[in-house]
Amino acid sequence: MINMTKTEEALSRLVSSGRCNCLNVKDYSDQLKHLAMQEADRREAKQRGRFFKALGDETRQRILKLLSLKEMCVCELITALGLTQPTASHHLSILEEANIVENRKEGRWVFYELKDKQRVETLIKAASE
Repeated sequence: MINMTKTEEALSRLVSSGRCNCLNVKDYSDQLKHLAMQEADRREAKQRGRFFKALGDETRQRILKLLSLKEMCVCELITALGLTQPTASHHLSILEEANIVENRKEGRWVFYELKDKQRVETLIKAASE
């Protein structure tokens, strides 16, 4: 008898129950692994991970709330939230990397705004319910 892991045993039971469209456990296992390893899906998952990481911090949530009201300079965010400049820059860079905010420079000033205001407002509202 072949030694199977608990996962393989569970998959075998699923296949034998007829609940999946496959006759062979090994083929089904290979199909599942192929689905999970598709490059586009991996890139999208990585981007979603950055996005949710960015939303998972209270300070960044507060920054987003302020930016949902209007475009703001870093000095405005620092003043409103009582942050240091390095701390604000750290949070803003995470939000930029997640494609949530964008900046524009005007002389020596850097202004931030939401990339997709409606998307962020919808998420903030949903999280508040």
